[in-house]
Amino acid sequence: MLSREPSSPLPYGATIDASIDPKHNHLLASLPQEQWQRWLPHLEQVDLPLGHVLYEAGSTLSHVYFPTTAIVSLLYVMQNGESAEIAVVGNEGVVGVSLFMGGDSTASRARVQSAGRAFRLTAPLMKEEFYQGGPVLHLLLRYTQALMTQMVQTAACNKHHSLDQQLCRWLLLSLDRLQGTEMQMTRELIANMLGVPPDTATEGALKLQNAGLIDYTRGLIGVRDRKGL
Repeated sequence: MLSREPSSPLPYGATIDASIDPKHNHLLASLPQEQWQRWLPHLEQVDLPLGHVLYEAGSTLSHVYFPTTAIVSLLYVMQNGESAEIAVVGNEGVVGVSLFMGGDSTASRARVQSAGRAFRLTAPLMKEEFYQGGPVLHLLLRYTQALMTQMVQTAACNKHHSLDQQLCRWLLLSLDRLQGTEMQMTRELIANMLGVPPDTATEGALKLQNAGLIDYTRGLIGVRDRKGL
């Protein structure tokens, strides 16, 4: 049970921030005390910069990630290279569910939508815990069900809602996972999330700004009226 030595922290060159508690991630905070004590020495703090790709579609997963202050978008990538967001993961969840659901690879790309921190666990240790059953298995299965529900809602929104409505929903999903009301976001990233050309993404953001719902400048979105969104 998690008997291996923990690996070196912060692969992207950042320093450990002792003020960030792993239990800022709601899944980690929900672990029973026995499992928490077993996981803690093996949780590795990582810095996730804006736009960083954690893994590509079809790649073998080496870790699962538990965001604390970062937000990660899961994108489905088409054969022509275009992509569209199918779900977002923040401090409520874990990135890499396909690892413990029976596959070592995934059909989606995981890209950092909002820069921040996360804690990660190696693939062998994650699978070892999951296949033992008990509280960890049931917790992760309940989260996977919630993630699948979000994917279904996203598919329905993409089919039946206007671009403005899709952008509002996407902003609210992000806001739910942020500590403040501002997010760093380039128009290229918005376009990738919504699966539209960059100019179209800009038009949608400016329309929401003109309606008094957000403040939009290059690389930054500030939410002014959450209820309005």
